Amino acid sequence: MATNPAQEPLYRPVPLRETERGSTMSLLRRLVDELATLLHQELALAAAEMSRSIDSLKAGIGSVATGAAVMFAGFLALLAAAILGLSYALPGWLSALVIGIAVVAIGDLVLQAGKRKLSARTLTPRRTQESLRRDSELLTRRTP
Repeated sequence: MATNPAQEPLYRPVPLRETERGSTMSLLRRLVDELATLLHQELALAAAEMSRSIDSLKAGIGSVATGAAVMFAGFLALLAAAILGLSYALPGWLSALVIGIAVVAIGDLVLQAGKRKLSARTLTPRRTQESLRRDSELLTRRTP
């Protein structure tokens, strides 16, 4: 009976002698041990780099917060100057009201723009979703 070459496996493992089997097992064991060591070292390196990055991030956030506080104090001084300047044309209470309303209106515009940027639609990782969808299709696709 003739065998169909299309049905035969392309690779047939050659049986190992007992001495080769022992050395193969020791090589495999060594490979697994070295891979585990490599993974451990890579994770330790990543943790050290993340720790360094977090320390740098903390320092940056502190500087930004300090700068923002100083700028806010300057902004308040500018608002007081605007109120005092407008008080030459209007009564003091009315100039404070006009400046206050203008600042609230500008703040509302900035707040609304920020809310639009933080909507769920803009925060959705579309490229990641598309990539995961393609990967899922690729894995579930059956070859004929």
